[in-house]
Amino acid sequence: GLAIAAPILGFLSFHLDGNFPKLITVAATGVGVFFCLPAGFFKVTAIFIPYIAGIIAASTVANAAHTQHFGLMIRAFTGASLKRTQFYIRQGVSTRLSLHATSAGFFGGALISAFTYHMVHELNDNEHDIMSLWVVSIFSGLIWLVGILHLATATSRTTDSISFSSRLHPFSIFKYPHAIGGLASVFLASFTTMAIFMGGVIFIVGQLCIRPVHLLLFWLTYFLFPLVSLSLLQPLLHVVKMSSVKMQIVGFFFSLLSSGFGFYYGHSHWKWGHLVLFGAIQSTATGILHAFGRVLLLDCAPSGKEGAFSIWYAWMRAAGLLVGFTVGSVGPGHIRTSFGVAFCTAIAGIVVLLFGNISDAGGAVAAGNVSDDSERSSPVVSGLDSKEAARV
Repeated sequence: GLAIAAPILGFLSFHLDGNFPKLITVAATGVGVFFCLPAGFFKVTAIFIPYIAGIIAASTVANAAHTQHFGLMIRAFTGASLKRTQFYIRQGVSTRLSLHATSAGFFGGALISAFTYHMVHELNDNEHDIMSLWVVSIFSGLIWLVGILHLATATSRTTDSISFSSRLHPFSIFKYPHAIGGLASVFLASFTTMAIFMGGVIFIVGQLCIRPVHLLLFWLTYFLFPLVSLSLLQPLLHVVKMSSVKMQIVGFFFSLLSSGFGFYYGHSHWKWGHLVLFGAIQSTATGILHAFGRVLLLDCAPSGKEGAFSIWYAWMRAAGLLVGFTVGSVGPGHIRTSFGVAFCTAIAGIVVLLFGNISDAGGAVAAGNVSDDSERSSPVVSGLDSKEAARV
């Protein structure tokens, strides 16, 4: 799926930064929803190969389109450029929007996990196996389809698509070192969180042998706790004034705690309280890393190149999830392997952010989103800039 998505993303980057982002979002979501439908028609396992590949490719493209739209939303609130002393306004807007979006994603995960448990719990025979999984697949597609409703209130950009003569447009991100560092942190964050999640779930199911209803409760804890923890972050950030880079370090630190806990107690029998604590800490880490990784990359994206940056964000995040899933699932019964690797990648993420000379403010200055010249800064910082709002 990632191999299929790569050339598609490169081609679509020209139009994401032009006047077709809505069409791309709808088309990618439509393709993904279509692939959610045929699983029950073909009662053979071979269908899952193109089925999964199509969904991964479509979701990666849709993620890039949504990320590009998120960048335009931020710019519509803050204007074309801010003074450096006004950068906190952009931070506040982007952080609030990203945390809300991440919380909504966790809520969707809780819905899917609860519905999947309900359908699988009702299985009686092999025929019902296929039918129940098909219903889950269709339900997932319908929820996915709801994600494009916001486009009904969005207007198209007034600019034309980027000329194909600008062949290096998809590679614009490589001119911005802060953005490259942000991409590295996105990959490491996705790798770490998925390795911990998969390793933990396999350990819980395979070695602890907990009851299915307790597995559901663990999933609900994992997906619902961030709705509280991420909401509490917003007023806290107004007090401590932490940047997106520092918040990602906090997220990696939480991943160090959960992976270190799992590695050290890998041969112990976990009680229910241990599972709740593990799920709460790691889900908060996942939410922080996802929300602020996206904010950092978009802070480094110049006006008119949000799409070119978003395709790399979406692909690197999906690649990290793929590698993390592989590490977490290849060694059933060896939880210390997946947690040990995740512990090392979390340390690597902290090292990259601390010593990689990465800064959200520095990236915003390099991208032209922040200026030290008051004459070039946006006169509208508390509401919608009329010219930029027309682009969203």
